[in-house]
Amino acid sequence: MKNILLTVSYDGTDFCGWQRQDDKDGGQASRTVQGEIEAALEKLCKQKITLYGSGRTDSGVHALGQAANFYSPIDSMPATNYIRALNSFLPQDVRILQAKEVDQDFNSRKSATSRTYRYFIGLGESVSADNERFCWHVPNYTPDLRQLNALCECLHGEIDCASFAASGDESVSTNRYIDGARFFMQKDRWGTDQLVFEIEANAFLWKMVRTLTGTIVNLDKDGAGDDALKNILAARDRTQAGVTAPPTGLFLYKIDFDGIRRHV
Repeated sequence: MKNILLTVSYDGTDFCGWQRQDDKDGGQASRTVQGEIEAALEKLCKQKITLYGSGRTDSGVHALGQAANFYSPIDSMPATNYIRALNSFLPQDVRILQAKEVDQDFNSRKSATSRTYRYFIGLGESVSADNERFCWHVPNYTPDLRQLNALCECLHGEIDCASFAASGDESVSTNRYIDGARFFMQKDRWGTDQLVFEIEANAFLWKMVRTLTGTIVNLDKDGAGDDALKNILAARDRTQAGVTAPPTGLFLYKIDFDGIRRHV
């Protein structure tokens, strides 16, 4: 059997997250990205196939570069053929971008060395209709990039991120290794400025990126000092952090497999 690695993009608006959620009472299962791709794989391979994702995105969160692998019983099919074949069975809000054969012991979650998320923030009085699903609109806000990136300087290295863990997070440890974080401006497809928060780490706590985004943006709006985020981290107390930004602006941007393997 071939081990096939997929790069997946999806609009998470109408999904209950990535992870398959089977209905234990025999009713209608929640719509998930993993569930849709596994259904497409079953049609193609004529048997049930398990898909292993590199990470779980929550309800409403999107992906530009989710990674997932599966073992294919079709040995004669070239890996790249899975792109067109699977897309023909998938709904329009899920697209396979790449497919390649990997080693038998490769696992998208266990083999990943870092995950990069980007959060998009719309500025101005309004955002275009086609961007409403893909950003957090923060009107009457003029970001200070120097201040935002000064606040982010503490987001590097081994950090206890308890202040940004949502209630109910089941992680054994709240420590994460953060490779870096930054804010930058870019134009959307219509040429309008939008603010982007990018963060790369070995893994993330539940709702961690959204809580960091909401906290940092509001610290900037309030004119907080450069050490404000550092002090919140040191408190290791969720009540010291700010609001959790909505899922609409969050994208799983990229998965890397060739870095240093950190703890999970």
